[in-house]
Amino acid sequence: MPFMSAPVDTPAPPASALRPITGTGRTLQQLWNHFQVEKSLGDQIRASRREDRAALFARLYDELFAKVPDHPRLHRRESEAESQRSVQARLGILKGLLSKDTVFMEIAPGDCRLACAVAAQVKDAYAADISDQRAPGLVCPPNFHMTVFDGFHLDLPPASVDVAFSYQFLEHLHPDDVAPHMELVARALKPGGVYVLDTPHSFSGPHDISRYFTHTAQGFHMHEWTYRELAQLGRAHGFDRMSVFRFGQRWDTPLASVVTQGIEAVLGLLPANLRWRLSQRPFGGVTVGLWRSR
Repeated sequence: MPFMSAPVDTPAPPASALRPITGTGRTLQQLWNHFQVEKSLGDQIRASRREDRAALFARLYDELFAKVPDHPRLHRRESEAESQRSVQARLGILKGLLSKDTVFMEIAPGDCRLACAVAAQVKDAYAADISDQRAPGLVCPPNFHMTVFDGFHLDLPPASVDVAFSYQFLEHLHPDDVAPHMELVARALKPGGVYVLDTPHSFSGPHDISRYFTHTAQGFHMHEWTYRELAQLGRAHGFDRMSVFRFGQRWDTPLASVVTQGIEAVLGLLPANLRWRLSQRPFGGVTVGLWRSR
């Protein structure tokens, strides 16, 4: 049975936001409306069945933009220079992992600018998404391959990928879809391959619209992660070690992971407001490399 959106009965906004709203270019009422709409739609995702979610996501984003006409995505126009800076920043995360013999796969590549740029450095680059969202006019090398899939069944041979990558993706997955996603990536990776993923850190969040009104993600971010959680997730799916990305570089030593998770554990004992303030610099996000068992 298709999901029907119930009307959002928006309560009055609080007297002030939980976080500063200066710089958003939006009023408290606008942010509150956005929060109420996205929370209602996010609850539909949380209650959905797996077979409904692909179509549901597309419809709910349309509904979100219709009900939140001041949504930043409707007004932000990324310049070519900004787009290139974004690509270069992500290439920096992948530095040292790519070579002419590498088979690369990006999950949820968006406009595919990164995967296209990576293709120039590797043997093959695959962009795997539920729809083809390539930027208009984007010209990629012949070793770039667009792979449209249902999110669960990837048409690539097992053990064929050296480096898998996702950016700002894991936090959007329904809790029931996290394990199948990790299994899909682990199956695609060669022994010794790595899954590099970047996702918001829960201590410095929430990073969706919830951040202005609650301490936990309640909008389209289904879950925001910690390093400790990602280490546990990796181990549960055959990844035997984790590299952490801190201060602009990758740290492959077990000590770096232990220290990072130790700092995280200490901050986790603090009250929510203090933890949030102290986490902005060290834990603005989580970027890890999960290495598959050889």
